[in-house]
Amino acid sequence: MDSRTIVLTGVTRGFGREAVELLIRERPQDHYVVLARRGGARLAAELTEVTGASGVTDASGVTVLECDLASLAEVGRAAAEILRGLDTGSLPPLGGCLGNAGLTLTTTDKSTTDGYETAFGVNVLSHYLLVRELLPRFTAPGWIVLTSSDCHFGQFRYTLGATAAPRWETPERLATPRAGGAREAGRAYATSKLGVIYLTHALARRLPDGVGVHSYNPALVAGTDFFRHAPGPVRGVLDGFFRLQRILGRGMTPRQAGARLAETILTAPSAPSGSYLDRGRDVPSSPESYDEAREEELWREAGRLVGAGRRVEGADILAE
Repeated sequence: MDSRTIVLTGVTRGFGREAVELLIRERPQDHYVVLARRGGARLAAELTEVTGASGVTDASGVTVLECDLASLAEVGRAAAEILRGLDTGSLPPLGGCLGNAGLTLTTTDKSTTDGYETAFGVNVLSHYLLVRELLPRFTAPGWIVLTSSDCHFGQFRYTLGATAAPRWETPERLATPRAGGAREAGRAYATSKLGVIYLTHALARRLPDGVGVHSYNPALVAGTDFFRHAPGPVRGVLDGFFRLQRILGRGMTPRQAGARLAETILTAPSAPSGSYLDRGRDVPSSPESYDEAREEELWREAGRLVGAGRRVEGADILAE
């Protein structure tokens, strides 16, 4: 198969790291562009060395762009650099994008560089901007996978009460920092993952033929650094909860989850574009997640919010 450019977020640790290592091993001819907050040269060398992929003898097959997803200006600069590489031929045609980065906090009063509530800003707005900027350059056969979560169902059987149910509001309201403790922060995370599914459905109506988009649920993954922003005691309790779910058969290790994600990507999902993949299986997402009016409102308002945030930095967004 021809070489392609694959853009990735959220692959510096945990199951995302496991997934990208497997992708490089299986398709060393592709060029992987990783957006990471820091340590770009070291990360590129690590990924190349660890994989030992045939045909990759240095870090030329992996490019790491230092990019804080909590800054729309940095996301925009990273997208612009990718587009320059595609235009000059230093990067092969764009064939895929994995938006795996996501975070949850213990409060809802923290904000991104642009003043947006952090979970919504990183989990929804940054990925909207990245994919929106790259949208015209995807070539068939191509794919976009955005990581969601089964906590978007808001049901006890998925969360065992550990995360409050999502509460959808206007995108502007969701992007506004507000007072709230751990429970409201969990609700903000669940709501942002519902937003990821709305973005997936909106994208499915806009992608060219031969390029599909899917939201992906990895289920509970123990042993990651997902709760790194929580205080030590809280982090220990949450990590213990995830490990218990793995013992009970409701979760996976990072290696297992990464393998499942990589397998899903490599086998090119046969599910229709816009589908929700639960560990690779095409299943319905929550009834609430099928709402075209909300989907189109989020697409429209995300464009406005992202444009407003980037104008602060003197940049522009693609026109609608």
